[in-house]
Order: sequence, then structure tokens, then C-alpha cells
Amino acid sequence: MVLRIRSNEITKRSTRQQRVVRSENERRPKSKTKKKKKFDAKKPKKPPTAFFYFLEDFRKEFQEQNPDVKSMREVGKACGEKWKTMTYEEKVKYYDIATEKRAEFDRVMSEYIKRKESGEDEDPEDASELDE
Repeated sequence: MVLRIRSNEITKRSTRQQRVVRSENERRPKSKTKKKKKFDAKKPKKPPTAFFYFLEDFRKEFQEQNPDVKSMREVGKACGEKWKTMTYEEKVKYYDIATEKRAEFDRVMSEYIKRKESGEDEDPEDASELDE
């Protein structure tokens, strides 16, 4: 019995020594913490893609044809399959809508950037942080 206790003690010691050696030799670089960006409520949102405009239309049609299907997962799968099988000519309608919305977004975003650079859109909270 004495031998077993000693062998356990030796095993524990060697395990501790290995841990110490690992921690000294193989130190991982500390990960840099990501700074959270402040959310700007006045910043315009990006418009949806052509697929999402198609999804709106398809969801209405699909639910009329299949009123018993309540799962968004099944609706999404059916929509994806339909989108893959559609020809470019069928998709053009949705691409046009998305292109128009994107152009509008670009225009609004450029105005937003100009306002932000000129300092017109500055929040009172941001100004107080600069004074400190």
C-alpha cells in the first residue's frame, strides 16, 4: 500500500511539474479585447439584397398555397430552392428593385458622411467625452 501512495504522489508531482513547464514555455499571447463600436442611430441602414425582395413576394404566395406550414425554416428552404431554379430574366425584377434601393442608400450615406465630417451630426455625449 505504501508503494501505491508513493506512486500517486510521484504522478501528482510530475503532473504539476509538467503544468508549470507548459505555462512557462508555452504562454499564449493575450488576445486583444475588441473595442465595442458605438452604435450610431442616425447612420442609414444598408438595403436588402435582391433575394430578400424575392423572399417577401415568395413568402406571401407560399403561405397562401400552404397554409398548414408555419415553420420559417421550411419557407426559407422552399424559397432558396425556387431562387436557385429561377432564370436571370425572372430575377431581373428583384435586381432592379435592389439596385434602386442601393443607389438611394449610397446617396443618403454620402450625405450622412458629409454631415458627420462637418460636425453637424455630433451628439452632446460625444462632445463631452472630447473635453475630458
